[in-house]
Amino acid sequence: MKLLVADGIASEAQKILESIAGLECDIRKSIKADDLLKIIGDYDFLIVRSATKVTKEVIDYGKKLKIIGRAGAGVDNIDVKAATERGIYVENTPGGNSHAVAELVMGMMFALARKLNYADASMRAGKWEKKAFEGTELKDKTLGIIGLGRIGSDLAKMAKAIGMKVIGYDPILTDESFKEYGVTKVELDELYAKSDYISLHVPANDKTKNMINASTIAKMKNGVRIINCARGGIVNEADLKAALESGKVAGAGVDVFSVEPCQPDNPLLSAPNTILTPHIGASTEEAQDNVGVMIANQIKAYIEKKEIINAVNKF
Repeated sequence: MKLLVADGIASEAQKILESIAGLECDIRKSIKADDLLKIIGDYDFLIVRSATKVTKEVIDYGKKLKIIGRAGAGVDNIDVKAATERGIYVENTPGGNSHAVAELVMGMMFALARKLNYADASMRAGKWEKKAFEGTELKDKTLGIIGLGRIGSDLAKMAKAIGMKVIGYDPILTDESFKEYGVTKVELDELYAKSDYISLHVPANDKTKNMINASTIAKMKNGVRIINCARGGIVNEADLKAALESGKVAGAGVDVFSVEPCQPDNPLLSAPNTILTPHIGASTEEAQDNVGVMIANQIKAYIEKKEIINAVNKF
């Protein structure tokens, strides 16, 4: 049996994979789409992170594939429907990087509140503009979280710890879970109207595409700050830029984009009061160790015991 790791993997995870009897491992830091098509037919297992796109074409060429493993939670870079039609399991690693993403959201909120990026740039330009960088505190501000899964619930705990009021919208979460997380349950329109900060934690799909747009932004409090460390395409980038320029939105932190890598014509690159990062939500040593070890053990469980763990599709 052969395994291809397309986007690199943590050293501890590599040790686990290489210890599996009868498994030949091909571990690469990256692979071009054309090259993946040429070789995927030789492999029984494929592990990816977010960079490699596992399209229907890749799946069609992967005649021997049994499992596509995602070292992370989101599987929007994998054609799950095509995999399911071929009888290929798609496994992810929920929770392995949730704390890392929640911490990035908190970092962005602190930076926006205290204008840290602008203050840093000013200092490096040889200035001392103390009065220009008066900020605001997060304490007693209202954070609206859309999506209270693992990341959203981790974020809620962090925000409450520093004295924020937390409200949330999640159509799936039970009332008991809202109480457990200490989050006040609201509908979307109420969340838009009451939140000083809004953080998105939903998957990318037809229902969530462009869910933050000119119309929904108009329902928000003047001076709201929006954070998207979930998935690109959830926020209409042109509409967000217009709201930032008008002052309706006071600031935005964005880690994910409609097209990645972010293209030179992306409107947010020229938008004011923004903090932009290159999809680094899960890019901590600890998170990469976690998700790598998780997916490695899931592959091991299949090979040694025929166990399917954390599959996002069913047959």
